Parts: sequence; C-alpha cells; structure tokens
Amino acid sequence: MFHRTARNRRPSAVALGALAAVGALALTACSAPSVAGDDPSASGEAAAEVDWSQVEPASEITWWSNHPGASKAVEEELIARFEEEHPEISVDLVTAGANYDEVAQRFQAASQTDELPSLVIASDVWWFRYHLNDQIMPLDDVFEHLDAETDDFVPALYGDYEYDGQHWAAPYARSTPLFYYNKDMWAAAGLPDRGPETWEELASWTGKLQPQLPADSAPLGMSVGTSWSAWWFENMIWGHGGQYSDEWETTLDTPEALEAGEFVRDLFHGEQPVATVSEDATVDFASGTVASTIGSTGSLKGILDAATSEVGTAYLPDGPDGGGTPTGGTGLAIPSSKTPEEQLAAAMFLQFLTDTDQTAYFSQSTGYMPVRTSAVESDAMTAVYAEKPQFRTAVDQLADKARSQDWIRVFVPGADAILTEGLEQIVLQGTDPAEAFGAITPKIETAYRENVEPYL
Repeated sequence: MFHRTARNRRPSAVALGALAAVGALALTACSAPSVAGDDPSASGEAAAEVDWSQVEPASEITWWSNHPGASKAVEEELIARFEEEHPEISVDLVTAGANYDEVAQRFQAASQTDELPSLVIASDVWWFRYHLNDQIMPLDDVFEHLDAETDDFVPALYGDYEYDGQHWAAPYARSTPLFYYNKDMWAAAGLPDRGPETWEELASWTGKLQPQLPADSAPLGMSVGTSWSAWWFENMIWGHGGQYSDEWETTLDTPEALEAGEFVRDLFHGEQPVATVSEDATVDFASGTVASTIGSTGSLKGILDAATSEVGTAYLPDGPDGGGTPTGGTGLAIPSSKTPEEQLAAAMFLQFLTDTDQTAYFSQSTGYMPVRTSAVESDAMTAVYAEKPQFRTAVDQLADKARSQDWIRVFVPGADAILTEGLEQIVLQGTDPAEAFGAITPKIETAYRENVEPYL
C-alpha cells in the first residue's frame, strides 16, 4: 500500500468541484492531484513570459492523431474548414499511431528530437505524464490572448486537464463507455427494449439470448487491452463498492475489489458465461456474433453505420453497490519545446477545433461528446438527437452517471497497462483475482514512487 506523508496531495479545488449544469449535461470532473507549494512549474513560468501579442503565428503546423472513432475524414474536413478561415496557416495531419498508446509512445520517443508535432493527442492516461516530463505547455495564457471563451467548455471536461491552477490540454474526443444491444435479438428473446439495469439482470437474460447466437459465442462481447480493460472495469469495481485506489493508496486488496475481480472472472468463466472475449467487440457486435457489447461513445457513429440490425443504447449496468461510468477519451496538447510562433498557430487551430460548430460536427460524425456547453443543446445536436436517439443516451449518461476515475489509473505513468495485465490474467486465464491483483500491486507502487512521488 502507498503511505501518505504530511505533504498536500489533495485535488485542486477547481478540478474536484467542477460539477455544473450545462443544459441537460452535468458531470463530475476528474480530480487532479495538486503539488505541495504554490510555485508554478518551470514550463508554466516560461509560457507566462511570452507576450503573445508580439508573436506572428507560424505558417505551417503538424497535428499528430490516431483519428479517434475512425475520424480521419472528419479531421481532414476540420482542417479544410480551418485553412479556409485561416489561409495563412496550413495543417499537416499525421497518423501517429493506431491508438492513444501508440501515439504516446511515438511522442515520448520524439521528445529529444526535432520531430515533435505542433499539436498532439493527449489521452486521459497520458496527459499527466506529458506534464510531469515538462513536454507540454499550459494553455491558459495563449487561450486568453485568443479570447477562446474557455468558460464555454463543459467545465468538468476542461477541468480534467487542470493541474496546479493551469490547464495542460483542451478536451477534444471525449467519451464514456456505453452499453450497446442488438434490438432484433432482444425482441426475439422476448426481452424488454432497454439495456439491463444491473449486471445481475443481464446474467438472468443469458438463457434467452443464447439461442440467438452462434454456439461458441455469448450474449456480451468484450475487448481487452491497454486504454480499455481498466476503463470498463471501473464500472464493475465501483459497482461492488471498491476502487483502484484511495487517492494514491492502492485498494486492490480490499474485499470489495476482490469481489469485483471474482465477478468479472465469473462473467467469462462461470457455469453459463455471460461474456466472451472479442478481438474487436464492436465488429462482432455489428455483425451479430454477439448480442451486446460495451464500447466507447466515440464508436457510436461507426457502430450505427456498420450494424446489420437495429442498435439500442443504454447506460452501463449497476452492480450491487451502484456503479457509474468513467469519463475518458482524449484532449489535445501543445508541446512546450516548440517555438512561440508554432505554439500560437497550434493554439489557433485548437481553438477552432473545439469551437461550438466544430465540436458539434465532430460529435454528430463520431459519437464523441460535444465539449462546449453551447453545443450540447445546439440546433445541430438537437437535430441529431431527434434522428438518432442513441446519441441522446450518451449525453444523458454523462450527466446522470459520470464519475471521475481513480487516481492510480490516470495519474501514475504506466498504471493503466499494469492494471490491464492483471485484468487480462483474470479474463483470459481465469486467474484468481487475489493472485492477479497481488502480482500487479507492487508494480504500480514502484511506478508511483519512481515517477510521481518525487514531483509531489
């Protein structure tokens, strides 16, 4: 277990308190830890010294993305719109990886070179590491210069990137996990046209759903892997009254956490398995190989387009002690080592990407959340909700069930991958949760002591 010291490790007030009604949208911000003392970081001081009014934006910038939600064409359209409005700046879109982790690994590898981009994907489990390594700049001053109307960001989503009084990224492709179900299979099984309210209810439906499926399948298809397994398991561990950590103190050895581990093991390895492992659960769901799945809200548009049957969407099921849905997805950050000219051009592009019209366009094209309050109930999004009510489910779940993630997953470098290692032992091999969690806890503690504690 981690041991607390007398130093201040409480979350910043803004990040912890960012609970705001935004039309139909309100959610709890990710509670970022604060450092002892009030001095800003070295990179924050450097950025504050720039007089942005005297800077001429660069004529070319590079954007590294993994095109979340299969959004490459959408991102290319956003670039075209920006370049039409700002013909003095051209944007080069680079596919820097297939997922958040691959982009992050490439960014880390390029940190000591001149190959860094002007703007980079900064996911929920990577942006804090970028900051600890002084690799990204705070956005507050340059956004103020640009009059970026940061008060219009959904407070909790912008607050997710606040550390020590400054914001180190801006929300872009923000999401939660969502429960998807095949309405045709549900109807054939005689089930109500809704998602299960609890995991226990889903298990009780297994016998009715199984005849609708291939013999070697199960009602629920689930994928595993980094940036994913430990995300959806948050719902299950919370649903059993547990959590990954109490601030920096690991709690994987508590009865509640072990009970959640037993639950997920039984989900895949019980007498009548409810779930099966899918290499790509959204593909299996769209093709009818499984009757339901948990996928990112960012996959919503792709699933609706690919599905051969009508798609239903629902909140994540509750466990015996409730549950909740974790916020997630990615923001965008600007490297601290770029020239002020390039940083200003990147900030202008970032401001454009996240304005009301563009975030509404990105949301309706993918399923990710609108990141501005003015977009949530805009005419564009209201029309989307009317045509495809599945989008409304995603927004409502964010308002009703969102919960900030446990610290060790999002703030300890490498902890997401370590948690995934333990969960995959349980899901793929049926390992006893006490053994699996016991094996990974020392690794998380080491990652914390080496990569976080010295900076607190």
